[in-house]
Amino acid sequence: MISAAMVKELRERTGAGMMDCKKALTETNGDMEAAIDFLREKGLSQAAKKSGRVAAEGIVAVGFSADGKQGAVIEVNSETDFVAKNEEFVNMVNSFVQVILANDFATTDELLEGKLGDGTVRDELTAKIAKIGENMTLRRFAKFAEPGTISAGYVHGDGKIGVLVEFATEAADVETVKTMGRDVAMQVASMDPQFVDENDVDPAYLEREKKILIQQALNEGKPQEIVEKMVVGRLKKELKETCLLEQKFVKNGDISVAEYVKQIAKAVGADVTVKRFVRYKVGEGIEKQVDDLAAEVAKMTAK
Repeated sequence: MISAAMVKELRERTGAGMMDCKKALTETNGDMEAAIDFLREKGLSQAAKKSGRVAAEGIVAVGFSADGKQGAVIEVNSETDFVAKNEEFVNMVNSFVQVILANDFATTDELLEGKLGDGTVRDELTAKIAKIGENMTLRRFAKFAEPGTISAGYVHGDGKIGVLVEFATEAADVETVKTMGRDVAMQVASMDPQFVDENDVDPAYLEREKKILIQQALNEGKPQEIVEKMVVGRLKKELKETCLLEQKFVKNGDISVAEYVKQIAKAVGADVTVKRFVRYKVGEGIEKQVDDLAAEVAKMTAK
């Protein structure tokens, strides 16, 4: 009998999909080494060989339920930008978004085990790695689905930046709120705010910034007695740049984002509040491998 533990071991050793591992073990009567050979012969274990490569390209995708009350964003990485633009890769990532919307996952591991077609998200990812020939990783995702909210989003630069924003509202005119939401998401993509408003600012962040600004003022030779007042002004200015609602609206520099949201709230006849947002930029924080072509050629010719 083929146990779940055997399938798990084979998958870990080969990187092949769960269903392929089960089939391989069945075909070889549970012989692990023979099953590995079986997968290699079928070209299904190649994904494991790619797992050590750095995947720092890829795309961010967003998706929403039909009523706009649920939204999801995901980043899936590949080794090259060429693959990131591959239609099969893009379709795969969008299918993952639909799996997120249909379920409640807390971690990427849970998402990878989520059902997709006849297998799982992990199976689909592994199959694409084997077929396309590059390492791919499902890096992160987020889902907004709080009651009494509407989600909107924006994707920039062929999936290089993706934003998801959640609004608390009971507005009946959902489409107008969605349009406004896309504008706000575009603002987040463009201006990269860190917080919704001043109430959302982490106290530890404020304290750290205050210390830095005080030291900067002292280094400039400003008298100690006026430094505190100076810092308050500088901190206020910095918060206007780092808080979404305080920022000047990119589509109309005469008003702030907060004022734009209020305009739409008045138009739809209901309160609209920005609750939270997520901004993913492809590859941010991933250490990319830098190829030194000259060094590689010198190494080869020295042999």
